[in-house]
Amino acid sequence: MARELTGRHVLIITLAAFGVIIAVNVVMAFLAVGSFPGLEVQNSYVASQEFDRDRQAQQGLGWTAKASYDGSDLTIEILDKQGRHPILRDLTATVGRPTHKRADVTPDFTVAGGVYRAPLDLEPGAWNIHVQAVAEDGTRFRQRLDHYAGARVN
Repeated sequence: MARELTGRHVLIITLAAFGVIIAVNVVMAFLAVGSFPGLEVQNSYVASQEFDRDRQAQQGLGWTAKASYDGSDLTIEILDKQGRHPILRDLTATVGRPTHKRADVTPDFTVAGGVYRAPLDLEPGAWNIHVQAVAEDGTRFRQRLDHYAGARVN
């Protein structure tokens, strides 16, 4: 014999469905807030003005950066407009996952013939390489290179 669907049953089904939806939203909001790294800059207007000045100076250099990973070494090469290696005061790179900062590393590079090389063990997947260099005249060069471990970097 079939049971009768009453208003009480419909209420319980509706409350249970909305309860599941609300619980999932609360968990997702908690995870989103917990993974947010926080404030990037104190004053966005000042940061935008500095960004524009830095961008124009960097574009004046005409440099391009390339990176590759052969499974054991990360190689970074910076070339000027003529395809030569410019003289750098300093070069650093931070390698990390695009989604969090827990795996960020700053390898120690050695330079030979204008090519910077560092031993590095990258797990498979997506990585960002944040390259920072300083030209002889003090101009800062920054570029983010997207990388997939085991593949050639663009």
